[in-house]
Amino acid sequence: MPRLTRSFYLTAFVSAALLAGPALAQQEPCVGNSGPLTGPAAFGGAAVKYGAEVAIDEINAKGGVLGKKLRFVQYDDAGAPPRGVDNTRRIAQSDKCIAILGGYHSTVGLAQVDPVNEIGIPYIGTIAANTKIIENGKNPNAMFRVSAKDKWVSHFLVEQAIKASKTGKIAFIYENTGWGQGAVPDIKSAMQAKGKELVAAETFNWNDQDMSAQVIRIKDAGADTLLIWGLDREGNQILRSLDKIGYKPTMIAAWGLAGNLGELAGPLANGVRVMQTFSWMGEMDAKTKAIWEKIQKKYGVKDPSELKMGSGTANAYDAVHILAKAIEIAGSYDWKKVREALYKVEHEGLVANYRPAFDASNPERQDAILPQYYRMTAWHNGKLLPLAQTPYGASQ
Repeated sequence: MPRLTRSFYLTAFVSAALLAGPALAQQEPCVGNSGPLTGPAAFGGAAVKYGAEVAIDEINAKGGVLGKKLRFVQYDDAGAPPRGVDNTRRIAQSDKCIAILGGYHSTVGLAQVDPVNEIGIPYIGTIAANTKIIENGKNPNAMFRVSAKDKWVSHFLVEQAIKASKTGKIAFIYENTGWGQGAVPDIKSAMQAKGKELVAAETFNWNDQDMSAQVIRIKDAGADTLLIWGLDREGNQILRSLDKIGYKPTMIAAWGLAGNLGELAGPLANGVRVMQTFSWMGEMDAKTKAIWEKIQKKYGVKDPSELKMGSGTANAYDAVHILAKAIEIAGSYDWKKVREALYKVEHEGLVANYRPAFDASNPERQDAILPQYYRMTAWHNGKLLPLAQTPYGASQ
C-alpha cells in the first residue's frame, strides 16, 4: 500500500473543513423557501411569500429578532423534487438562513427530509401535508410543520363524507404521487375506524386528460360520495369526466383543490367541498382584517378570493412568528438551539392557538395545527367559501 503523504492529510482536512463549513458557520437572519414560482401551481409559492413577508414586515417594524432584521429568500422548484433538494442546500449552505419554510408539493417535501436532517437546518412546513414528511423516523428530527397533516386530514374528510353520504357508499380517487399514495393507508385506516370500507379506489397521473374509465368504475360501484386527493389541474379533468357521464356524487377533497379549481372548471366546481386550515372569505375578525389589509396594500390584490391557497398564506404567517419566538427563546441564530427552542414556543396565531406549538415528547406533535382547527369550505360561483356560507352547507 502506498505511503500516505502529509499533503494527502492536509488535502483531506481542508476538504472536510469546506464541507463542514456552512453547517458550522453563523446562521443569518433570513428565512428561505423552495416553492413553485412557475408552472400550474405557482399560486402555491405566492401563498407562502404573502404570509411570510407580511409577518417579517411586522417583526422588523418592532426591531427584528435579537436586534437583526429578518429577510425572506425564495427559490423556484416548479414542483420538481431534485430542484427542491438543490434549493434546500442553497438556502442552508450558501444563504445560511436560520430556517426553511416548506412549500406546496408533498413530493418536494419528502425529498427534503434527508438533506434537511443531514444539514440540521430547521424546516417548518406551511402547505405540503404528507404524513411522512414530518413522521419520518428521524431522531432528532429537524422537520416541523405549521400546516395540515394527511393522517389527521383523512379522518376529518372521512367524517365529512359519512355525514354527507345517504347510502354510506364512499369511493376514493387519488393522484399517483408520493402525496396521493401516502394518503391511501390514511384514508383506509380512517374508514376502518368508522367500521366502513371504500366501495372503490382509483388513481390517476399528473397531466391525465380523461378520467372517464375511473369515474365509470366509481359510478358502477354505487358511490354517492367521492373523496378526492389531487391538485386543481387534474381535479378539473375529474369534474369534466364526471360531467361527461352525467354523474355528480357529493365531492369532498383534500386541499389540493383549494387553488384555482373554480377558474379551471367553472360551474362544474360548484359544490366541491375542500378542507382548509383557514379562510379569508366572508366576515373577517379584526385580526384577520388587519393582516388582509397589509397583504392587499403590499401585493395589490383587491379581493380575498385572489388569495389562491389562502390557508398556505395564513400558515406561513403563523410559522414565521413561531420561528421568531423560537429565535428569541434560543437567544441565538444557531440551528440546533433554535430547533430545541421551537418546542418551547407558545403563540396565539391567526390559524390556531399554539399551546405549545410543538411537543418534543410526541412524534405526532411536530405538527402544530391540530384537527380541531380544520374547517370545510366549498366552491361556489368561482369562489372558495366557508361551507356555511354556501347553498351546500344546509345539508351538513
